[in-house]
Amino acid sequence: MRVVNRSGPRTADAGSERQHLTGRARRRQYGSIARHLACGWLLFASACSAPLQTPTPKAPIHLIRLPAGFQISEFARGLPGARSLTLGTAGTVFVGTRGRRVYAVRDADGDGFAELKWIIADELHSPNGVAFREGALYVAEISRVIRFADIERRLDAPPAATVVRADYPTSEHHGWKFIRFGPDGLLYVPVGAPCNVCQSDDRRFAAITRMDPEGKTVEVFAEGIRNTVGFDWHPVTGELWFTDNGRDQLGDDAPPDELNHAPTPGLHFGFPYCHGGDIPDPELGNATSCSQFRPPAQRLGAHVASLGMRFYRGTSFPAVHHGQVFIAEHGSWNRSTPSGYRIAEVRLEGNKAVSYAVFAEGWLQGADAWGRPVDIEILPDGSMLISDDKAGVLYRVAYAEEPPK
Repeated sequence: MRVVNRSGPRTADAGSERQHLTGRARRRQYGSIARHLACGWLLFASACSAPLQTPTPKAPIHLIRLPAGFQISEFARGLPGARSLTLGTAGTVFVGTRGRRVYAVRDADGDGFAELKWIIADELHSPNGVAFREGALYVAEISRVIRFADIERRLDAPPAATVVRADYPTSEHHGWKFIRFGPDGLLYVPVGAPCNVCQSDDRRFAAITRMDPEGKTVEVFAEGIRNTVGFDWHPVTGELWFTDNGRDQLGDDAPPDELNHAPTPGLHFGFPYCHGGDIPDPELGNATSCSQFRPPAQRLGAHVASLGMRFYRGTSFPAVHHGQVFIAEHGSWNRSTPSGYRIAEVRLEGNKAVSYAVFAEGWLQGADAWGRPVDIEILPDGSMLISDDKAGVLYRVAYAEEPPK
């Protein structure tokens, strides 16, 4: 099913929409009006075969603060629950959700706004994870991984899904998944802990597994990980880095979320016995030495809900950002003073984290949040996409020394 989005590009610092329409945007707007009229009279015509997108409120992106020289705009809108992102080879951005749908969007005319939208699948079970390999879209539900073959050539009529693997745990507590293919060609699939803090006899819980693309063999790559919903591989070393959400009910300021580094398989990162590298769990960790586990590469804010992360592999951002880690902090849900709701940047020197700072903020206004960042993707032009499951929007962050006129 294809849904045509006729909204024009929007930037944070634009004045009235009418004043800033480009000639191309005006033509698109007039084309939309003509199409509405055509569909009113010719309901049977092919021009009406794709429903127009339901209007959605414009996100208040003028509230988002970025470093000097950076601009933010809406890349796509009308994507309820937009979460994990992956990029196809033909420029399609695939969007998972924790609802029932998987979307695809594309900026066909290169103006920085995705005017085309498709529903790839519906009636799925929390299809949060999306990954792309050799023309196929892989989607992770709670207990299975499915695949849509040759998807970018079949967006208007997506094929039936093929089941890759269907024996993952069925627990919905931390059951939604982020997935990606690693440089080894294997699909990495995490399984969150089925609890706030607990032990399980099933080694797949609180771990990252990996499988071959056909799902024939599965192994545990790393364990002691409460719930990771974002990971990436270092662009130089090819080693895995991932975020992890700390446990709840230890107060407002403990334990920290974590950015972790797994250079080899078989490492244990402490959960449920230790948190943040050196905080024994009061229920399960009193008889355990935290020194036996791998500590975080960087402690993040407590309860910020660090989710998607990417190394910046583009070249259009200033050089100081090249090869650095960007993290979407979804935001706290039970902290007395909310935290997160922002994009953070962790800078590395070699394999050592040397700083952790805010890159973009403004989704949280006082105690109220109008948006919640979830995932990050880097486009071929070096700009950065950010998904927001509360606003149902994808944002595009680009760098320009001079603001647009």
